[in-house]
Parts: sequence; structure tokens; C-alpha cells
Amino acid sequence: MSVADVEGIAGRRAVVTGAAGGIGQAVVDALGAAGADVHGWDLGGDSVRAVDVADREAVVSAWKAVENDAGPVDLVVSAAGVLSDDWDVCMAVNAGGVRNLLDVAVESMTNRRRGSAVVISSNAGATPRARMAPYAASKAAATSYARSIGLAAAAKGVRVNIVSPGSTDTAMLRGMWSSESDRDAVLAGDPAQHRLGIPLQRIAEPADIAAAVVYLASDAARHVTMHDLRIDGGATLDM
Repeated sequence: MSVADVEGIAGRRAVVTGAAGGIGQAVVDALGAAGADVHGWDLGGDSVRAVDVADREAVVSAWKAVENDAGPVDLVVSAAGVLSDDWDVCMAVNAGGVRNLLDVAVESMTNRRRGSAVVISSNAGATPRARMAPYAASKAAATSYARSIGLAAAAKGVRVNIVSPGSTDTAMLRGMWSSESDRDAVLAGDPAQHRLGIPLQRIAEPADIAAAVVYLASDAARHVTMHDLRIDGGATLDM
């Protein structure tokens, strides 16, 4: 089944943050292929609204602009994220950005008693990663916040789910590599760094993550909420 065959996406309005990045752009494309009216937000890039998700007022303003200009938003995907050693930066974007978006989006959707939100987190949010403490902590916070918001929203017909990718072939991942041989190292794992590797022996493509997002946002997942879907080729099989 292709994303175009998924029920409950066509004709619905969606907001996607991080829309100019690897996973975010793939989500925009997948939702568009399924028939959604997609509004992309990012700090910059083609065909996106410039929005800094770490700025609460900017998020509220952008949300109101979309709903005033285009109509109610039914689907929300938080895909904005950064990989940094800076605690404050990670927390502001990866955790704060999720909070800012979910707060305004879920309030709007619960008032109409319908809607679906998906947060792109990371398997690092549940499994310790050496030398990635700020990033992992921010993703853990984002996951926990999304699930708590989902619990509060469930009785009002709004679903909130999480997708937690592992290593995915994006500019963020490639920015950590010095050569293509680093791909083999990711697949093999590193016992000294307490990294298992990837049992499926492939690195995810952004489209793999986007397909899961479309499923969770769609009516096919109408009885799924507060779920954390791990998409990492088995890299966290011990969890």
C-alpha cells in the first residue's frame, strides 16, 4: 500500500515543522501525495513559512495565520530538530519546540474534538547514547511531553503519537561522518560506545519515517494514541 492509499488524509489540512529538512521534507511530500493540504514551517527554505519553533510567540502567530487564511488544521507533525552539544539549544528546539507547537495545536483541535499530532523524536530518547547527553535528554523530554499531552487530549478525540527514528540518511547524520566508511561503523555498532548497531543492516531513508507518520496521522491509526513507534532497524531491540 502506498501513502496515497491511506484513508483520512486527503482533503485535510496539515502543518509540518522542520519542513525543509530531510525527514520534514519527506513528511511534507508523503502527506501531499496522500492528498493533504500541507503548510510547511522552517527557519528557511523554499515553499515554507519562516517560523522558529523555539519562539513561542512566533509559533502562536504562525498557527493563527494558517487557520485564519486557510482554515482549521487537522494534522500536525513536529519534525523540527537539532543535533548539538549545547544543552540550551537542544532543549529550546527539540523539547521547547514540541511544547510550543503541541500547546497551540492541541488546544485548537480539542476545541473541535478532532485532530492528530505526530512528534518526531529519536530512539536516543529512550536508550542512553554516549557523547549525546543534551540531544538524548531533549528527545526524552519531547517524548514524555507528547505522551502526557496525548493523555489529556484523548477524551476530546485528539490523538498524539511519537515516531522515534534511529540513524536516518539525512544531512544531520552525514554531518557526523568524516567519510562513507562511517556508514559501515553505524551498521556494525560500537561496543565501547554501548551502541548495538542495526540488525537490519540498513540505514533508514527519510521516506521510511514519513510513511510511519502518515499512518499514525491517518484514520488507519484511529485507535492509536500516546504510542512511541521505534523505526531503527532493531537498533534498540533490548528496549
